[in-house]
Amino acid sequence: MTMLRTLYRHLLLAHPVIALLAFTLLLVLASLRLDHFRLDASAESLVLENDRSLEQYRSINQRFTTSDDFLIVTYTPDHELFSDEGLAALRSLRDELERVEAVGSTNSILNVPLLHSPNLSLDTVNDEILTIDADAVPPQQARQALLANPLYPNLLLSEDGRTTAIQVNLPTPAAYFELLAERKAARAAVTGPEAPDSAHRALAEAEARFLALTESLDARRDATIAEVRTILEGHQDHANIHLGGVPMIVADMIRFIQNDLSTFGIGVLLFLLVTLAIIFRQWRWVLVPLLCCSFTVWLMIGYLGWAEWPVTVISSNFVSLLLIMTLSLTIHLIVRYREFQHDDPGAEPAQTLERTVAAMVKPCFYMAVTTIVAFGSLTFSGIRPVIDFGWMMTIGLTVAFLITFLIFPLLLRLLPPPIDSRVTSDRRPLTDLFASATEHHGTLVLFASLVLAVLCAMGVSRLTVENSFIDYFKSDTEIHQGMIVIDDRLGGTTPLDVIITDDPAPESNGFDDPFASDCDPFVDDCGDEEYRDTWYTYQKMERLAQVHDYLDSLPETGKVLSIATTLDLLAQINEGEALDALQLAFVPAAVPDDLTDILLTPYISEEHDQARFSIRLLETSPNLRRQQLLERIHAHLTGELGFEDEQVLFTGMTVMYNNMLQSLFDSQIKTLGAVFLAIMAMFMVLFRSVKLALIGIAPNLLAAGSVLGLMGWLGIPLDMMTITVAAITVGIAVDDTIHYIHRFKVEFARDRHYLATMHRCHRSIGRAMSYTSITIIAGFSILVLSNFIPTIYFGLFTGFAMLMALLGALTLLPKLILVFKPFGAEA
Repeated sequence: MTMLRTLYRHLLLAHPVIALLAFTLLLVLASLRLDHFRLDASAESLVLENDRSLEQYRSINQRFTTSDDFLIVTYTPDHELFSDEGLAALRSLRDELERVEAVGSTNSILNVPLLHSPNLSLDTVNDEILTIDADAVPPQQARQALLANPLYPNLLLSEDGRTTAIQVNLPTPAAYFELLAERKAARAAVTGPEAPDSAHRALAEAEARFLALTESLDARRDATIAEVRTILEGHQDHANIHLGGVPMIVADMIRFIQNDLSTFGIGVLLFLLVTLAIIFRQWRWVLVPLLCCSFTVWLMIGYLGWAEWPVTVISSNFVSLLLIMTLSLTIHLIVRYREFQHDDPGAEPAQTLERTVAAMVKPCFYMAVTTIVAFGSLTFSGIRPVIDFGWMMTIGLTVAFLITFLIFPLLLRLLPPPIDSRVTSDRRPLTDLFASATEHHGTLVLFASLVLAVLCAMGVSRLTVENSFIDYFKSDTEIHQGMIVIDDRLGGTTPLDVIITDDPAPESNGFDDPFASDCDPFVDDCGDEEYRDTWYTYQKMERLAQVHDYLDSLPETGKVLSIATTLDLLAQINEGEALDALQLAFVPAAVPDDLTDILLTPYISEEHDQARFSIRLLETSPNLRRQQLLERIHAHLTGELGFEDEQVLFTGMTVMYNNMLQSLFDSQIKTLGAVFLAIMAMFMVLFRSVKLALIGIAPNLLAAGSVLGLMGWLGIPLDMMTITVAAITVGIAVDDTIHYIHRFKVEFARDRHYLATMHRCHRSIGRAMSYTSITIIAGFSILVLSNFIPTIYFGLFTGFAMLMALLGALTLLPKLILVFKPFGAEA
């Protein structure tokens, strides 16, 4: 340790200019890849680690020729929709959208087949298909045809016929799936312990090609959505128009995150600047901490750029956190430096600086390590973006500690702060009032803490992870308003697919000749007597219709589409008569080729023996509980309708999002106790006392519990961002505890008097703790201006956590020390 101190003094502090020049080169190196820093709000960024749901989702979409890569334009004209004028206005908007370069096609009431004609039958369906675009269909006749068709109401047209939708398809190029398959194969090739270097190079090349393509596709998507919005603005004067769809939601989420990173990053810096100016009233104590904070963020963003490591929705607040954690470290050094100035005003600035570094390196190191442990707990999560967030903060905190104890002293060597009147003043700080309250009302502090602990436990028991995606956005945002219109008038927002796999073929019994039976399965309902390897039998279609009717009856579901919808439509064409067994057998041949991709392939895959039910969930439903809904559907299909477990598969964005939400409780809340045990073990190593470790963990438990308990009492569910507040609370509350206990131990050695030591600690380290907490609360308060509700909750609850951590460290912690006397008997 002495050698390190000597090297630190002679190599670093003795040559501050040279050291800062070397550090400048490091900043320049980091800045070379700042432009590679990127955001990711794709489906991959919100799935569990090793979750097969994303792969299943992609496979099902390709298998059934479906995709969520489309925009939805809801259109409610001020005048009558089904009139010559109304359809002309809609056609004008549709034509402008189709001219956008990235748009592959559009679907609307203008081009979909009406399938409503007096001469229409199964035999004449090829010749009698009409569309509003191609045929002179009277508007009211078109309205009647669309509303009578089971496909279109609550999908392309509201039931009252006033609101319609234009589906703007944004096809994903085949190169995307080719590179995706190439990357998957390359990853599989390096899973073994002895993978050759060539396999690793092939993976790096595949990753680079896939990343380049996704970045170009993201840029094209953003440009397309901006162009679409410009077109929509030109039609707002005669209609109420909203934009929705998965690509638009992803683009807006990234836009919100970018706004939070830039606006709130700068805003937090300004808040910190003002707070530092008010507290210390010296420009050096404003400039030096802000430079240290900026350098930490600069290096981290540069590192993420070099590593091509994207920031996701969950990790987007790491900039604000690093700013605040770095500031917390520097404030502790500033306060200690000013204490040494107060105690020895005649000392040389270099000597005061060395004493400050020597006094604070140990508690700050302990603080950094325990905070890293708290954030490191996130790496045990099953959620990829939460794991990334944990690693980012672990690396960032390491950088923050190094910046604080390398760059902060170098800057002070070049800019030694003078002694001002506030340093020499013996004025009693506000924090000493907490010492007096603890001294005279200690019993009340213990009782209030006990009551609060009980309330926290009750609140935690009320926590849920179920929340509506619509609640992530403020009511005045386009996403929120568009979701309401789609839910209320166009059949629901969030996609869910239920996939049913056909019964396996029975084992051969020697009677495989269909002519050996008295029953003809093409004409009659043979029950289970005969098996045909196709979905188009009376028995199988009847069973699928039962599934469809059940799904459609659920209050949480909006529009449900399946082969049963197609059969209802064909029954209408068949003069209202349901198709018999023979007609069912020839449905694939009877449906015209240009209608196959509308009526058959999205719902039946004969090649894979699967049937698909496309469901839209109502995000605005107050009773939406995704996990309970999936469990209820699965129980009904396997219990009431007799399907085996392996025959039922759920997929889609709903499933991936639900998997992520449900894992939050298991991966975080249940492991929070393990995190506290790990921190307590560190306390025992640091303080070498079980009693002191137990005393130190108490205010941390109360701070974390108060945040989670408050969320439970307020009915605010855990989401992808608020779940991290618990780890953050533990990390920062531990900081206060470590600093206070370390200072108490140092001060107690002076006179071995507990009460006097407590007052000295509140006047010294307590002041630094209050300054850091005030700056943290002030910095996070600006997040309430975000348009992203989870970011608002993150700011509010983190600020509340800091307040509770400070109160616990200034009241409960010293009271427990006074009661249990962990440092031995008084003199």
